[in-house]
Amino acid sequence: MTLDGVAIKPTLALGGWFGFAAELDLDTGALDQAIGVKGKVDGGVYQFSVPRKDEITENGVPVPPAMGTAMVINFQPTGGGKAVITGDFVVTAPEVNPVLRALRENDIAVTAVHNHMLNETPRLFFVHFWANDDATKLANGLRVALNTTAVARS
Repeated sequence: MTLDGVAIKPTLALGGWFGFAAELDLDTGALDQAIGVKGKVDGGVYQFSVPRKDEITENGVPVPPAMGTAMVINFQPTGGGKAVITGDFVVTAPEVNPVLRALRENDIAVTAVHNHMLNETPRLFFVHFWANDDATKLANGLRVALNTTAVARS
């Protein structure tokens, strides 16, 4: 499968349903350092989950990061130190424009901005992104965007 002329392995294109294992040709240590948390390998994709520091509630009920309130960042190697990245930032209204600016300034395409919930506090927006370039360069660009948000610091 290809997207904009880039070969995408079934693990990322199909959400890993087929469980294809792929060789992970990425400097994961550099990615971990740039993103600020340790990622994990799943089906040839290096994945990050970066929680927000603020408590998210829906109708007064806490919504934990595992239920979709953490920022999700995925790297799939495309060869030669490059990776396709995709995922979403979970941001408040004041964070939307700084995140958009940081992503665009780092050659990361914004593919969607929307919301997922109806009565959450604080009000959240989901900024989806995509790029294919040097993996470390992209991780550093994502770090710039993360720095504009209220992420939990370890």
